[in-house]
Amino acid sequence: MTSELWYYVAAGFFASLVDGALGMAYGVMATSLLMSVGVSPVVASATVHAAECATTGASALAHRAYGNISRRLFRRLVIPGVLGAIVGAYVLTSVPVDFIKPVIAVYLMLLGFYIVAKAFVNVAPKEVTTYLTPLAFIGALLDAMGGGGWGPIVTSNLVARGNNIREAIGSVNSVEFFVTLASTSVFVLTLGVTNWPIVASLAVGGIIAAPLGAKLVGKISRRPLMITVGVLVVGLSWRTLYLSLQ
Repeated sequence: MTSELWYYVAAGFFASLVDGALGMAYGVMATSLLMSVGVSPVVASATVHAAECATTGASALAHRAYGNISRRLFRRLVIPGVLGAIVGAYVLTSVPVDFIKPVIAVYLMLLGFYIVAKAFVNVAPKEVTTYLTPLAFIGALLDAMGGGGWGPIVTSNLVARGNNIREAIGSVNSVEFFVTLASTSVFVLTLGVTNWPIVASLAVGGIIAAPLGAKLVGKISRRPLMITVGVLVVGLSWRTLYLSLQ
């Protein structure tokens, strides 16, 4: 293990801890990190999703063990989520890198602002299950294309509409395993994944953090953590956008 790989282990741990506790930010944080050091959008997305196959699986099992999953939400989200992931991954592999890199950087920056904005939303809990099919499809589509977005879009929407935060996070994180598996399969079949040391490092850090993140749902201060994550994503995305336009 080189010092660089330990850095990715730490990044995977922190991203997975936040994702498990808030239901968002693993993909957007990890992808922003990779793109900020010069990795192309398609390679960054493929790398992060390959690592997430392990981390989301571990997170899903942990959330199930802690009783954080709503079966109704899970069933309504999983099929459109998988379809959106397949379409998004295919589109990303077909678009020129020089065009898509600044576009994805702007998208990730907007997600960062979105995360910060959602930190200030407080809604009385109630289960809302309307419009879940388009929500899941669009969330997975943008997640595959941008390397992140499933959690910020789907979890934030469910929480903002009043769903129980514990069940919203647990259900969305559990569906994310199938969404990630679908997009990764497309990336592997069309591009292959070559940077396995980075994939493994991100996955190891994520797997270690997954049980702790699931346990911390609803027990940590949500607002300061979401603001921190959002600001970090905005900063990394701004750097990537600046460099891509030089």
